[in-house]
Amino acid sequence: MKSRKILITSALPYANANIHLGHMFEHIQTDIWARFQRLRGHECYYVCADDAHGTPIMLSAQKNGITPQQLIDRVYQEHTRDFAGFNISYDNYYTTHSDENREFSEYIYLAARNNGHIDKRTIRQAYDEQAQMFLPDRFIKGECPRCGAPDQYGDNCEVCGATYAPTDLKNAVSVVSGTKPIEKETEHYFFKLGNFEAFLRDFLQSGAVQKEIANKQMEWFESDQGLSDWDVSRDAPYWGFKIPDTEDKYFYVWLDAPIGYLASFKNYCTRSGLNFDEFWKVGSEAEVYHFIGKDIAYFHTLFWPALLKSANFRTPTAVFCHGFVTVNGAKMSKSRGTFIQAESYLRHLNPEYLRYYFASKLGNSVDDIDLNLDDFQQRVNSDLVGKVVNIASRCAGFINKRFDNRLTATLPNPALYQEFAAASESIAEAFEQRRYSQAIREIMALADKANQYVDEQKPWALAKDETKLAEVQAICTQGLNLYRAIITYLKPVLPQLAAESEAFLNAGALRWASVQEPLLGTSINTFKPLMTRVEQAAVDAMIEDNKQALAAAQASPVTQSKHLTDDPISAPIQYEDFAKLDFRVAKIVKAAAVEGADKLVQLTLDLGGETRNVFAGIKSAYHPADLEGRLTVMVANLAPRKMRFGVSEGMVLAAGPGGKDIFVLTPDAGAEPGMRVK
Repeated sequence: MKSRKILITSALPYANANIHLGHMFEHIQTDIWARFQRLRGHECYYVCADDAHGTPIMLSAQKNGITPQQLIDRVYQEHTRDFAGFNISYDNYYTTHSDENREFSEYIYLAARNNGHIDKRTIRQAYDEQAQMFLPDRFIKGECPRCGAPDQYGDNCEVCGATYAPTDLKNAVSVVSGTKPIEKETEHYFFKLGNFEAFLRDFLQSGAVQKEIANKQMEWFESDQGLSDWDVSRDAPYWGFKIPDTEDKYFYVWLDAPIGYLASFKNYCTRSGLNFDEFWKVGSEAEVYHFIGKDIAYFHTLFWPALLKSANFRTPTAVFCHGFVTVNGAKMSKSRGTFIQAESYLRHLNPEYLRYYFASKLGNSVDDIDLNLDDFQQRVNSDLVGKVVNIASRCAGFINKRFDNRLTATLPNPALYQEFAAASESIAEAFEQRRYSQAIREIMALADKANQYVDEQKPWALAKDETKLAEVQAICTQGLNLYRAIITYLKPVLPQLAAESEAFLNAGALRWASVQEPLLGTSINTFKPLMTRVEQAAVDAMIEDNKQALAAAQASPVTQSKHLTDDPISAPIQYEDFAKLDFRVAKIVKAAAVEGADKLVQLTLDLGGETRNVFAGIKSAYHPADLEGRLTVMVANLAPRKMRFGVSEGMVLAAGPGGKDIFVLTPDAGAEPGMRVK
């Protein structure tokens, strides 16, 4: 197998908030892939950094009575502590507030400017007279100019998905002071993204981006606005790097944040003697991979490749996007205590539990996954404690106590061991393709076979007969070798359990190739319990601890991240408002998938003589053909809403936690289309 040079990154956590399990979802899956590549013998580096610039950091520092530098220094220590707690194996974890990041940001900007890709022009922007500052898009809230949804930020609507300028918001207010912003002229600098349309089309269609993400991004080329110029400047006061040849303009945080990948790796190269250009020059044979959430795919699959191209850097080999984490079927919630902080988790639960659970559910798509705490407890206890560790504990005791820690020189069932060794390539391919859940299923199938073997051989029964002791030693040697193969395959997922197993097996560090030869005729060390069960009391204590931590954080000076993700209950409405909703039985006459949409199904509904066209986000739960002929309930008096794929003339009612569990309500037999539901 040819050795590869690989550089891997995770998205940069914002240096203004604690690490939570949403962050860990990404960094764990990246770490598993990095550890797997190293285990296979490849030259692999994993770097990341804190995203340490932007107005939120500046304002949070002010409210805490400290400098921005003091804030990002403190958060850096907290972030690195939490990532270390989950055994994330960065080769370098850095900060975007660094000399390297400043140099690369200026270099890339000046290259773009000198090559004609920067435009300077005067714009009108929201300005907070009380705070005496221009307002970034996330510091303005108002009503969406397209659908009218209230409480939307100044860059995009979370209800209808529209993107717009902050000045387009209706009834806008400043998040900083609560006052109505005015418009004020200012000079800004724009990156001409449209200059790279042909290049970006090729990049998106090259296989470097998952198909569903590529299709989504291609919509920008077909939209009315096309690839808009990207505002890469912000006005003072701003915490960040000043734009060259200006007095009061700063790089927008989203310009220098991805450049942090270059800066972190450059810092590592300087300290380790590695050649930076071997990874980042055009034509490099090295591989570069970014792991990111689907919410920032726009920046990483359009802006970032174009910036790299403009400055004559190579582009990523691939950008791997993933979905979000829900907890117990719902969005992570501060009010319910399920917006789980990494620190709260680590106080009560083994980090390897979560690493395994995430791996057991992860594929290579952008689907969300659910952390169901009951399933989490059951799966860890059943798989890791009841199956994997159980193999070692059942066999090691006999070797330790009866055979002076010595393994036999041969295996009683070499064919079974070869079956485990032969699984190597299939499991490796699943890890390589980021189909972690498939890899875990294959590994657990091996664990079942290993336990079945021990059950059938019954060494505990044979040990009662002195004439059968040689068989007992051989059986237990076989069982421990099966365990060794399993733990080798799990090493990228469970590095701590693997390290403890390596110490117990006393044969050095496990490599992927280790399973090809069994461990025979050597001495092992005394077995110690490797993993304990997840107890309900620990899960409950973690949730309670987390609630208290969130309450304490909310009582302290307010901090904001670039992407706010809580779910406060909306303002109450009156019964009279609810009574205005007209619920009607509708028959699904036709159902079709919507091309280019991940979740939408287009429904033609019969309301009893009247036909409506409705888009419903239920594709994950229903094949369109299965819906035709069924009855459902719809909100019939909802105003039509123009969407990217057409006009939706109502809303179908559905319920459930999401994914495949979305249930379209079917009325009782005898219901007729158009019948009112009360």
